[in-house]
Amino acid sequence: MIVKSYEVKRKISSLLNCSFFLLYGENFGLKKDIKEFLKEKIKANSESIEIISFYEDEIISNEENFYNMIYSGSLFSEKKIITIYEVSDKIIKKISDIYEKCPENIILILFSKVLEKKSKLRNFFEKNEKTVCIPCYLDSEKDLNIIANAELKNKNISLSREAINLLIEKSNADRHNLKNEINKIIAYALNKKNIGINEVRSLINFSGDYKSEILINECLCGNISQYKKVLAEMYTNTVNQILLLRILSNKIQRLLKIKEQENNSGNLDNLINSLKPSIF
Repeated sequence: MIVKSYEVKRKISSLLNCSFFLLYGENFGLKKDIKEFLKEKIKANSESIEIISFYEDEIISNEENFYNMIYSGSLFSEKKIITIYEVSDKIIKKISDIYEKCPENIILILFSKVLEKKSKLRNFFEKNEKTVCIPCYLDSEKDLNIIANAELKNKNISLSREAINLLIEKSNADRHNLKNEINKIIAYALNKKNIGINEVRSLINFSGDYKSEILINECLCGNISQYKKVLAEMYTNTVNQILLLRILSNKIQRLLKIKEQENNSGNLDNLINSLKPSIF
């Protein structure tokens, strides 16, 4: 069945009768909040909980370990909450098999990015009565404004309207990004309750040219893990993508030229010397 994200808290008593949850969409922060809310409510009704996490590629590469975790009992916990990240239609057969066998005391929470209407995984969770499909779309400016004010009020920190708008602009319509920025301000504030706009700009200005340079270099080196890490720290609406592509293109062309010269040159030292910039 389909449940709107804003209906989760209101319908929580009936949702707790289900064991399969799919949270999909661009809003990672909203998915995380819903997952934590579900865990909190499940824990309130259980004496002990075991928390386990997987990524889809881990399950595909080691199915036996995954199935053992699903079907084996636990000596120390009453229930298992298993979160699976970055899921896609590749995992639909495994999920449907588990659903048919209906193992006791297992709660599955699946995280996915945007899923098209024709997605098998999305259709499975939408049409079954005992599965819950929760679309997590990007937050509106009003939603982010409410979240920002609540977080700051909770820490007794005062920001101007201009500063809050800047935080919202930098969040890329995702509460996860917004909360990360607010946490920086909370850590910076200590006993300081009023923070100026220039201080806020300084605290959140971390996606500048130096980050772009690192991103490009990690991309060229094929270092996927570091590339993803740097990319996660940058907000796409604050980055000049055209400039990044031009810099990347220029570097690729230069590397191709170096490779061509390497093939035509038998001496590595001469090649390195020829590539050094001229000193005037």
